[in-house]
Amino acid sequence: MNENEIANKIIGLAIQVHKALGPGLLESAYKECLFYMIKQADLSVEKEKAMPFVFEEVKLDCGYRIDLLVENKPVVEIKAVDTLNDVHLAQTLTYLKLANIKLGLLINFKVPLLKNGIKRVIN
Repeated sequence: MNENEIANKIIGLAIQVHKALGPGLLESAYKECLFYMIKQADLSVEKEKAMPFVFEEVKLDCGYRIDLLVENKPVVEIKAVDTLNDVHLAQTLTYLKLANIKLGLLINFKVPLLKNGIKRVIN
């Protein structure tokens, strides 16, 4: 599967999670449920994947962690906030650059209709 096919699958699974849980939970609950659903869909997924930061040829552990990395292609950053803002987009772009990945999904579960909380981010 290519990045777009995987991303579409993830979006469908995220919609299922949102329909089951609604918009009022913590980010961690959505992350765990989506992680479970992705595994059930027979896709490889890593949760809280550490991303080292390189400065002057030294790898530093600065605490950068990708919420979900699916099939080593799309980065999935999960939020449960009133409004997505530029900081959330910048965070997702940083993860894409550090992982050298071109597609990310920024998903905000704190919305009445999940399709309004999904942003595709391209590096």
